[in-house]
Amino acid sequence: MGGGRPARHRTPFAAVLAANSISTAGTSLTLIGVPWFVLETTGSAARAGVVAFCATLPIVVAALVGGPVIDRVGRRRVAVASDTVCGAAVAAVPLLHHAGALEFWMLCALMALNGLAHTPGNTARYVLVPDLAEHAGTTLARAASLFDAVSRGARMVGAALAGVLIAVVGAETVLLLDAATFALSALLVAAGVRGVRAAEPRKASSPVSLRAYRAELSEGYAYLLGNRLLLAVVVMVMFMNGTDQGWNAVLLPVHAEGELGGATDLGLLTALFGAGGLTGALLYGAVGHRFSRRAVFTVCVVLCGAPRFVVAALTGTTVPLAVTMALGGIAGGMLNPILTTVTYERVPEELRSRVSGALTAGCELAMPVGGLAAGLLVEGVGATGALLAMGGVYFLATLSPLVFPAWRGMEVPKPQVSSSGPSLPGPGPAARTPRPSAS
Repeated sequence: MGGGRPARHRTPFAAVLAANSISTAGTSLTLIGVPWFVLETTGSAARAGVVAFCATLPIVVAALVGGPVIDRVGRRRVAVASDTVCGAAVAAVPLLHHAGALEFWMLCALMALNGLAHTPGNTARYVLVPDLAEHAGTTLARAASLFDAVSRGARMVGAALAGVLIAVVGAETVLLLDAATFALSALLVAAGVRGVRAAEPRKASSPVSLRAYRAELSEGYAYLLGNRLLLAVVVMVMFMNGTDQGWNAVLLPVHAEGELGGATDLGLLTALFGAGGLTGALLYGAVGHRFSRRAVFTVCVVLCGAPRFVVAALTGTTVPLAVTMALGGIAGGMLNPILTTVTYERVPEELRSRVSGALTAGCELAMPVGGLAAGLLVEGVGATGALLAMGGVYFLATLSPLVFPAWRGMEVPKPQVSSSGPSLPGPGPAARTPRPSAS
């Protein structure tokens, strides 16, 4: 008999990694394809901002109320349903446009539906990782780094593919390909995670009712509000995600169209950021445990975001921005493994879906405003002014680990008091479901 674990123990983890990477690659296609589609068909940065607002507001709504639903319905079922709905919503955009029936309000509604369904699926896959990693016989830190690395690699491939395909066959084809990736992700989770206890519906301690649902929902928020470090992370990442949304949905597409080489450069720059993120995640997984978590995080969070806004504002060529985004991606790639590992270490498994939902809601609260504000700023003060303004917000937010003492609790995990209690002793967990740099 061999000493290794049977392959069947590794299959669910591999299936979730593959599904998440495919879904993330598809999201990159949407991230580039939809803003470009709006700019091509309307020529308006403000309308691109409106679409971004409509796409991200439901993400926050789903995160605010969805945690208990994931446990009641089952993580596997939620992930499959999420990808299925997202695929249908994205596919409807080019199909309606081809038929000459797509109105602007329809585009906004379809992107809203996509946003509403997307977050529960992401959360369901994310909270499965610790259990699947244990079955696969790998460490939690390595699993977290691998999960983030494959996501960033998929984001890189999806962005590069989107830029090329938009230039060659148009944004409509890119959106159809995106729909296919969601379908494939749903099939992988449906087949590969079957029979895993952590992926199945939970037997509730009380019957399904509005009172029970409110009680379960409040547990996640009580846990969040009871931990200073957790709150510090959420507030900082909220501003980072808001400005990142403005960058992705409006500022970078407008800059690429007006100053650079169009969709090809847009895809190249996004891919370079993803490649840097993949490199950073792998580096942290290999050697990051040797260094102080807080020190690495503090340096990398300052470098990952604001410099690209400034470079884009002050230069009109691709190379300086490409170098900045690659280096910023490496810094950004170090962040998620740190936050994810600390989250998995400190949040009780039975609260993980609820806490992750609360974290996602808090971290993504500013995303709808970020995309809308970027569009309005471009229309009002021009692209350069908008880049500098939003870059300044990003920089101020990332100074948080240098200023607030709560971040000292990132270093050593505190012991759990009770799996049913809403808070941890000491500063609590440094947790986060959404990625701090979505570019």
